[in-house]
Amino acid sequence: MQIKQIMTSPVETVAPDSSLADAARKMLALEIGLLPVRRGRKIVGIVSDRDIIIRGVAKGLDPEQTQVQKVMTTDVLSCPSGSDVMDACDLMKLK
Repeated sequence: MQIKQIMTSPVETVAPDSSLADAARKMLALEIGLLPVRRGRKIVGIVSDRDIIIRGVAKGLDPEQTQVQKVMTTDVLSCPSGSDVMDACDLMKLK
């Protein structure tokens, strides 16, 4: 089975210079808790609702002024949608 057979499509993303509030509003509208962060065609990180709260709001950062890149995780793995699901699982085990 390939990744594309189980993934949500289209993949929604957010830009690194988007505000935390904009990212949170997008998550709310889509009923999701995680967004890949994309610069052009490249995934440069990932931001979760927990990142926004713990790394941002709880530390006193203004969600309207703080950019996603300030709280996102940059050490992420990705694979093409045509990849085998089991290969992706093996990759995650290495992390």
